[in-house]
Amino acid sequence: MQIDFSKIDSMTFPGMNNGTGMMSAQMFNDESYRIIPTTIHPGGSIGMHKQESGDDLNYIISGAGKAICDGIEEELKPGVMHICPKGSSHSIINTGEDDLIMLTIVVAR
Repeated sequence: MQIDFSKIDSMTFPGMNNGTGMMSAQMFNDESYRIIPTTIHPGGSIGMHKQESGDDLNYIISGAGKAICDGIEEELKPGVMHICPKGSSHSIINTGEDDLIMLTIVVAR
């Protein structure tokens, strides 16, 4: 299977999950996966929410941020993957002056 993200429109979301600022994403969804190239713009965050659809894997491509998963804070930087297991609550925050760019993959289970 191949996914051509050049054919998927980018969408912009203000305050995703009651977060702050703006986030842009291209979303691929099927019964097994959600694959989402994601950009959290400076000052933005994905608000705290329960991960119900599956494990949420976020690979950081560029930028700086932090993830909070079940009360534990982790620094996000290029080359790091944050994993939030299904059933956990988490948030991702852009703490830098540049876009926080990541590839998000949610695996249904």
